[in-house]
Amino acid sequence: MKDATVRLSGISIKNFKNVKNGEISFQNPRKKYRASILGLYGQNGSGKTALIDALQILKNILCGRKLDPETADYINVDAESADLEYVFDISALDGNYKAYYECCIRKDYEDTEQNLDHDNSQSKQSKTVIYDEVLSFSFENADTRIRKSRFIDTRTAKVFTPSVKYGLLIGNEEKTKMNLLVAKKMAEQTSRSFLFSRELLGAAKEHGKSQMADAEYSRHMNLLETLIFYGHYELFVINQATAGTISMNFLPLAFKYEDKRTKAAGLTILPLDKPSVIFKETVGIVENVIKNMNIVLEQMVPGLTICIKDLGDEIMENGKAGKRIQLLSCKNSREIPLKYESDGIKKIVMILQLLIAVYNQDSVTVAIDELDSGIFEYLLGETVRIVSEKGKGQLIFTSHNLRMLETLDRGFVAFTTTNPSHRYIRMTNVKDNNNLRDYYYRDITLGTDSQNEQLYEPTHNAEIALAFREAGEIIVP
Repeated sequence: MKDATVRLSGISIKNFKNVKNGEISFQNPRKKYRASILGLYGQNGSGKTALIDALQILKNILCGRKLDPETADYINVDAESADLEYVFDISALDGNYKAYYECCIRKDYEDTEQNLDHDNSQSKQSKTVIYDEVLSFSFENADTRIRKSRFIDTRTAKVFTPSVKYGLLIGNEEKTKMNLLVAKKMAEQTSRSFLFSRELLGAAKEHGKSQMADAEYSRHMNLLETLIFYGHYELFVINQATAGTISMNFLPLAFKYEDKRTKAAGLTILPLDKPSVIFKETVGIVENVIKNMNIVLEQMVPGLTICIKDLGDEIMENGKAGKRIQLLSCKNSREIPLKYESDGIKKIVMILQLLIAVYNQDSVTVAIDELDSGIFEYLLGETVRIVSEKGKGQLIFTSHNLRMLETLDRGFVAFTTTNPSHRYIRMTNVKDNNNLRDYYYRDITLGTDSQNEQLYEPTHNAEIALAFREAGEIIVP
């Protein structure tokens, strides 16, 4: 459903990093805005980045990517597995869907033989396993109303249940069943999602060649394809792993889906600190994107633009013609490599094209860890306020800069607590004339329980000063 609008409306996290239990809605409970914004604030080490990491896992799952072995290290030290659940609101031509995807991740080990000093020995390598995947949904339009029910449930030795849904989506051919059982096992072995795998989607499409007139089949297939498309082209996560790059994956939103150049450019990632090689046929598209970015950049940082420097032709790994380029910053008629700009300028450039997409596109979700890093607080506060009031898409971010507490509607803001079993809350008992920033400071400094949860683990200045002095007295031999 290329014309569908997808909005991530909620998430539930259990035993993930330092979050034993945390649930949060991304919907503003106070007022209906077209844009969906959530700014998450809290003490260091209180679960903010855990939220962004959980969204990165979702993107990898929807895209059919392998989860890194290190992902299993995110499982809480007191648990054997982590549970994640995501809720989506989907508005499509045939009606409105509410989808629920849940999964578990655990750490497994695989045996690999290594020949060390001519002596065969066994060593263990860890891997992340995705299992117990369940996709449920409800549906409603003018003629039909379907209550929430399971669509695909992989918690079985079969391919998936319920059997009625399996027969509807896949059919009953024994060969297809055996192939999918193998694919399910291989997905587990390779740290990938089976539910959103190419194998399952391919089998469903093959069966659908004789089912295209079936409205029920189309409804289920549309849901599956919409979530996969959303993961590839409409969900973006900026964290430590993706910092320092400009992703071009949002391009299908601005160009025709059938454009082959767009699909190629959708895989383009431009690093800020070094030259890169892109498909020669996508150079014009990248230049177009940079041109659009400069329209906003010049207003945010007066006199500053960016451009690309052509460093010559180069043949890519696949043998196709490529172009080596480097990003430059241009100010006062002088061009320098962008890598020599301040961290704040690089952060603005890194996120700008995604903010433009959020402002203009309904079905875009952008999640950014430490949005405030290096950016002047007044500029940041005003920019996010503009996006929240006039934008169309969805922005989820973590921050330490409290300026945005004064510029955003408080329904767009949530906080972490010191309770790992109840990590995320929204402020209550806040009056319209209260300054949310001052209100938050008051709860921190006075240690009040007005929110029924502690928002800050108290620190004591005298003890910190004493610790500094004691540390300085240590004599290093």
